[in-house]
Parts: sequence; structure tokens; C-alpha cells
Amino acid sequence: MSMAKIQARGFTLVELMIAVAIVAILAGIAYPSYVNQLQSSRRAEGQALVMEIMAAQERYYSSNNTYTSDLAQLGYTLVSGNLDSDGGWYRITAAACGTAALNACVNLSATGQGAQVDDGTLTLNSRGEKTGHW
Repeated sequence: MSMAKIQARGFTLVELMIAVAIVAILAGIAYPSYVNQLQSSRRAEGQALVMEIMAAQERYYSSNNTYTSDLAQLGYTLVSGNLDSDGGWYRITAAACGTAALNACVNLSATGQGAQVDDGTLTLNSRGEKTGHW
């Protein structure tokens, strides 16, 4: 009886390195898309809050014939004088539009916080003008 050689088959180092390179390339493509999708979903939170506050500003204007820069007067709870979105990704402020008086125009700004800092500031004024990534 002769002994047959049993050959174990596995991955070679070259095959393993090719697989690792393919995974790295796929991750390099997928991760930036994932980060962009996260920023986009967080931006939706900021946009929704700005639109909600603008609706409250319009209701306030119809009763008082002026807008307000104090968001607490609109029924929002401020923490340390600031109004942050639910996730904390945006800080909302209100001010008069440029040189216009507050009874003529209000400008709402949502400034990115934390991971959203690179997203910049979303603005909406009572004239319907928007700036930022809407």
C-alpha cells in the first residue's frame, strides 16, 4: 500500500492580499457616501425645525404685527439661551433681515453643530429666501 499525499488547500498570501485590497477599495467608496447620507438626514432635521419656527413666527406676526428674535416667545424652551434641534446637530437663531426692521422681516439661521459643522448654516427669511444646503 502506498500512501497518497493529501494536499490541504487554503488561501495563499497573495490571494488574501487581493481580497483585502478589494475590501479596502469598496470601503473607500462606500464610507464617503455613508457620511454624506448621514449629513443629509441630519440636515433634514435642521430644515424641518427652521420651517416649523418660521410658521410660528408668522403666527406671532399676525397677532403682534412684528416678528421676534426671542424664540422663547414662540413657545420654545431655550437651554442656556440657545435653541438646539432635537439631535443637537443645529443651533437656531432669529434676527432682523440685514438693515430691515424686525417688524418687516425675520431671518432664521440654523448653524451646524458637532459633525454638522462642515455643513455650514441654513438660513430662511420671512420673504422665503433660503441660503445654505436646502
